[in-house]
Amino acid sequence: MKVKEVMNRAVVVEDDVNLKDAARIMIKKNIGSLIVMRKGKIIGILTNTDLLRNIEHLSKKIFDVMSRNVVAIEENDSLDEAALLMREHKIKRLPVLKKGELVGIVTSTEIITNAEDLNEEFYFE
Repeated sequence: MKVKEVMNRAVVVEDDVNLKDAARIMIKKNIGSLIVMRKGKIIGILTNTDLLRNIEHLSKKIFDVMSRNVVAIEENDSLDEAALLMREHKIKRLPVLKKGELVGIVTSTEIITNAEDLNEEFYFE
């Protein structure tokens, strides 16, 4: 199964948004992360964990607390590859790219939901 078959729409924000506004967006959209972009490039990801760690500083800008060096995956890569990347980097979300452009996000929830389609032999090689 390919990542593009299970990915969700990614919600994008600029890096100058404060954490309070980011939290509002995440609540309204019922999502656990925001992709942070500048000039069309991914520069970070803000997760609900980042918000919780900074709950007493909601006036801070996303840029100050977001995770940098974001690991991403191509839309035609397999769900197995996504699962391995998440395990290797100890992350729960992967932005999905098509020819370098953001087209979605895949999370650990999609991996678990589609676990029956994972190739078990892939993990024991």
